[in-house]
Amino acid sequence: MSEKPQKSEAADYSRTLFLPQTEFPMRAGLPQREPEILKRWNEIGLYGKLREQAAGRRKFVLHDGPPYANGNIHIGHALNKILKDVVTKSEQMLGFDSNYVPGWDCHGLPIEWKIEEENYRSKGKQKPDFRDSAAMVAFRRECRAYATHWLNVQREEFKRLGIIGDWDHPYATMDYFAEAQIARELIKFAANGTLYRGSKPVMWSVVEKTALAEAEIEYEDYTSDTVWVRFCIDDAPNKPHGAFDLLREGADIVIWTTTPWTLPGNRAISFSSKIAYGLYRVTTAAPDNWAQPGDVYVLADNLAADVFKAMKVESYDRVHDVQAADLAQLVCSHPLKGFANGYDFQVPLLEGDHVTDDTGTGFVHTAPGHGREDFEVWTANARELEGRGIKTTIPYTVDENGAFTIQAPGFTGKRVINDKGEKGDANEAVIRALSDHHMLLARGRLKHQYPHSWRSKKPVIFRNTPQWFIAMDKPIADDGKAKPGDTLRARALRAIPVTQWVPPSGQNRINGMIDSKPDWVISRQRAWGVPIAVFVREKGDGSAEILQDETVNARIADAFEQEGADAWYMDGARERFLGSRANEEWQKVDDICDVWFDSGSTHAFVLEDPVHFPGLAAIKRKLDGGDDTVMYLEGSDQHRGWFQSSLLESCGTRGRAPFDIVLTHGFTLDENGRKMSKSLGNTVEPQKVIAQSGADILRLWVCATDYADDQRIGPEILKNTIETYRKLRNSIRWMLGTLHHFRPGEEVAHAEMPELERLMLHELAEQAAIVRTAYAEFDYKTVVASLSAFMNTELSAFYFDIRKDTLYCDPPSSLARKAALTAIDIICDAILRWFAPVLSFTADEAWQLYRPDAEPSVHLTLFPDRLEHFRDERLAAKWQIIRNVRRVVTGALELERAAKRIGSSLEASPLVYVTDKKIFETLFDVDLAEVFITSNTMVTNEDPPPGAFRLNDVPGVAVVVEKAVGTKCARSWKILPSVGEDPEYPDVSPRDAQALREWKALGVIV
Repeated sequence: MSEKPQKSEAADYSRTLFLPQTEFPMRAGLPQREPEILKRWNEIGLYGKLREQAAGRRKFVLHDGPPYANGNIHIGHALNKILKDVVTKSEQMLGFDSNYVPGWDCHGLPIEWKIEEENYRSKGKQKPDFRDSAAMVAFRRECRAYATHWLNVQREEFKRLGIIGDWDHPYATMDYFAEAQIARELIKFAANGTLYRGSKPVMWSVVEKTALAEAEIEYEDYTSDTVWVRFCIDDAPNKPHGAFDLLREGADIVIWTTTPWTLPGNRAISFSSKIAYGLYRVTTAAPDNWAQPGDVYVLADNLAADVFKAMKVESYDRVHDVQAADLAQLVCSHPLKGFANGYDFQVPLLEGDHVTDDTGTGFVHTAPGHGREDFEVWTANARELEGRGIKTTIPYTVDENGAFTIQAPGFTGKRVINDKGEKGDANEAVIRALSDHHMLLARGRLKHQYPHSWRSKKPVIFRNTPQWFIAMDKPIADDGKAKPGDTLRARALRAIPVTQWVPPSGQNRINGMIDSKPDWVISRQRAWGVPIAVFVREKGDGSAEILQDETVNARIADAFEQEGADAWYMDGARERFLGSRANEEWQKVDDICDVWFDSGSTHAFVLEDPVHFPGLAAIKRKLDGGDDTVMYLEGSDQHRGWFQSSLLESCGTRGRAPFDIVLTHGFTLDENGRKMSKSLGNTVEPQKVIAQSGADILRLWVCATDYADDQRIGPEILKNTIETYRKLRNSIRWMLGTLHHFRPGEEVAHAEMPELERLMLHELAEQAAIVRTAYAEFDYKTVVASLSAFMNTELSAFYFDIRKDTLYCDPPSSLARKAALTAIDIICDAILRWFAPVLSFTADEAWQLYRPDAEPSVHLTLFPDRLEHFRDERLAAKWQIIRNVRRVVTGALELERAAKRIGSSLEASPLVYVTDKKIFETLFDVDLAEVFITSNTMVTNEDPPPGAFRLNDVPGVAVVVEKAVGTKCARSWKILPSVGEDPEYPDVSPRDAQALREWKALGVIV
């Protein structure tokens, strides 16, 4: 029954109906209501109550990956924090002590930039001279104040999302105790022998004047100058027959590069023994061509045609094979030999695994100061090269400004990239010199993916520079002793498979990254960060000895704990920390740590610090013989960021990963699948969504998406989410309104309930299994999809619709009515708990009305258990048959309604023809008029007439709809022949007359 009965002329029966009554409004008004709920949570001390309630349980700790304290939160932040909150709340309700401590990443270049822009450049003020201790400390304090401001802004924005956590005691990487522990962690790497100062090509941002980690790089389209360059074979020291032939024939090795500016740094040519090479002679070419008839080149066979096409060579001959063994004996002269009286050295040919014959020439120009593979090939052959009299010193050809140094003779001062991140004049200068020396064979341009800084969005370069590294492949010396093979890479690779990765593809991704990771660059040449707080003494070979002195180290950490890392930069810091050793040659390192080392150390100063975070004390993970679990959750880009730095930091200092579970989510795109951009105008700001629709709408969107992939959001998607929410809210509202009439002591035992109630509780038990499993597996889209379908299809469109007549119109003493209320009470209790992690505000608002005398918040409850005993598979199978018949009847009624032969289904009395014996027997003991929501129903096993309504997927059932016979009951609207049989109430059915008598006895007179 879906409508309120009309009043009769003689009496108003509405006072005798159990119509829903609730203060839970149909219109949610979430933007206004949610702040009130947040205020209430704060007043009751919800976070503290959660901790008290969970004391002694197994711990499930979601360790917060720190967002950067810079600017308002965006939709990606909202997705991330909501997911974390759903994990935390659901694990708490699954029976764990699930404590969430939020954190912030506060150091680093973006904040420095903001301070320089807002406090200096925009005001025409000179940037501080960081060589001045006072200026350095003052600038760092400006950075700290800026980070503090945005931490507080973001904290309120995150709280507005309904995130429950220890907001009064978050962690920040700039906390004094955190800076002290970061310094201690770094000193551990110095102690175990893996921290070293080296000279390597690193990705360098000219715009930002600092080295960048892999996690700070993104690849964007870029147009590069390309050149094909000849290297003249100069000698074949051992002169095997094949190599001697190449030398005698005046052959040249040809290379191709997209970075002509790196050629002054060339020191070798790489080749591969897996590639087939040949000797080629030019036979025809235009007179003004750089490549001329008679020129002889060594090329990869698979690439020769492409190379000659680029050279504009009209015809050529392949002379003979060239063996890799012969190539290994060759040395060439540098193509810039003699230019500016420089480059007069031999260029050996070295085998390299990175060389392919997919593009280029089959040879790779190798500049060890400008590329990772170049560096590795060069250093791997260093001993052999020194034996051949070839110097292996790697030059510093490009400085921090992207300009050539004096170690690039003839090009000093030319810029590879200028301060604005634009292409400089270096490429053209090198290309012109090659052309003038007749070493250029062809040139062109190539649009390709090139590394850019994720902050400045400008291209970066590889340049050789002194930096601090943590070795990936050096045996770790624990307590001064190192075991062969016990390296940081080996430890990390062992830790990966014993971690649960959600989704599982994350394991392969990080495994590949660790397997190929070069030594970890941890230094930055900036001001705002934790310093690499060590003292060094220069060695004669360019390396540095690190001071190993526990007293000095303790002095540093203690000072940081009390004063912060600013202590390192204060006047007299060297003498203060060295103490009696200040008269020795030790020098203070002023580089700061990579921010990824900061955040990678958070486990040390959050999860392992019972003083500052007592709620996280005594975590005993499974690998320690306990039952506690630590989860990390971030976007999929953090396989190369926070997940990786945390894994490496912990493995290097503790021999294991800091986490048991790692969950990753994708990125948020607009509803057309495009990356969000202010210039495109397709951004979705969480603040606006909350102001217009409420945080629960964002929460529902997050949980309904497949977060493992990239998600989409936009006006239409949010519109659909709001509609989904509206339906869920209406179902909750109806249950609360109906339960207004449920009194203590009216509960009906499960065994005494009608079949329909037992069926719905069976389905509730099925939902319990699905929902608990989904929450345990972090599969929130299944939680939303399954519960939404259950509420919309099974409850609202089926059970509630059928039971409205019983609930509204049955007498107060009706067992059926009380049984329905008992079932709805059990269902409502489960629904509110299951939805609490997702619709945190709505579920709690409803809970206050549903259980005003129980727990003060639904978040203080556990997920319902002991529902399994409601399972009844035999009953479910029986009712599946009944529901199939109902579908046929409903289809027939819809046709009659469309033809305007009936209005309400209560005007109908369907005649159901059932020729299937099993179905016919199933229907005997069921009140089908109630199930079909009609006034009467007849069932026969006779053959149906030809025009009867059928559904193809329900064979053996047909329906003919007839008009209901009788008089319309003034109270329930059913059309029954029995209306008028009761002389006291002649305008209602006998059931309704009995109800009126009971109401009269209760003092309700109509």
